[in-house]
Amino acid sequence: MTSEYSIPVREIPIATLGQAKIPSPLPYGNMINTGKVMLSLSHEYDEDIGTHQTLLFEEAGPRQELYFDPGKTKCAIVTCGGLCPGLNDVIRAIVLEAYHAYNTPSVLGIRYGLEGFIPSYSHNVMELTPASVEHIYQFGGTLLGSSRGPQDPSEIVDALERLNVSVLFVIGGDGSMKAASAIAKEVRRRNIRISIIGIPKTIDNDINFVPQSFGFDTAVDKATEAIGCAHVEAVGTPNGIGIVKLMGRESGFIAAQSALALREANFVLIPEAPFQLHGEGGLLPALERRLKLRGHAVIIAAEGAGQHLLQRNEARDASGNPVLSDVGSLLRTS
Repeated sequence: MTSEYSIPVREIPIATLGQAKIPSPLPYGNMINTGKVMLSLSHEYDEDIGTHQTLLFEEAGPRQELYFDPGKTKCAIVTCGGLCPGLNDVIRAIVLEAYHAYNTPSVLGIRYGLEGFIPSYSHNVMELTPASVEHIYQFGGTLLGSSRGPQDPSEIVDALERLNVSVLFVIGGDGSMKAASAIAKEVRRRNIRISIIGIPKTIDNDINFVPQSFGFDTAVDKATEAIGCAHVEAVGTPNGIGIVKLMGRESGFIAAQSALALREANFVLIPEAPFQLHGEGGLLPALERRLKLRGHAVIIAAEGAGQHLLQRNEARDASGNPVLSDVGSLLRTS
């Protein structure tokens, strides 16, 4: 397939369990039937893209017909990995939509991440109802709890079959989405009808084609509080320097957006832009000029910044992510 400009178009397929035949009970909203969204990408979007390419996605939104009969479908929700603002909001939204819009009879909450599927951990499941999730958006964390680390997809699918779950929502980051993919693969291997839906969770806002991930605004809001405090500390002493290290393993969106929001930052270090400490264009000469001019400075550093200047750490956390070296220590001792 080619676009009108003779650029090859690559369609991104979405796997289905079968033909959708059940009329949707949704009483409102615009239904999506065969909508497609075309995105053209170039080097300006991603420096790793060598030639112009076009991707064709399915349009998101409710469908006129469904595969599962909503009135006879049991759903389950599991939250995995680190905590993120908005987790309870997502849980609440799924439960309210399932009950009030789709008339789903049961939504289960799996406790403590993927461990909740494994019998040896003895975690009980929760029955999630509109009443039980009514006020959880007011609290941080996740009502269901979480955990890190892989679990056997075969045991997870065994548990889904025992619980008679037809739709599983997996809310998590990179590792959780890989786990969701592994669970879906096991479901296909057994040729059973269970739908696995991944809801990407990243406070870093680094999901391609998604303008903003949930939790990002809250992260920026809290980061600006820390930056404001660092500024107050810095101006309170001669040549004072405030250093604020923020989340952002491979992306600097929180650091950059926080700097734009408060405008107290003088230097912003992000993983996407390697920097040098010394020499022309180096951080330290620029910092020295700033101190001579204004007598104080604030530096924001995403946690993944400056890794090329630090000793490589071969350790990995429970989710399989590389353990980063501390850019804060690098800045303090330079």
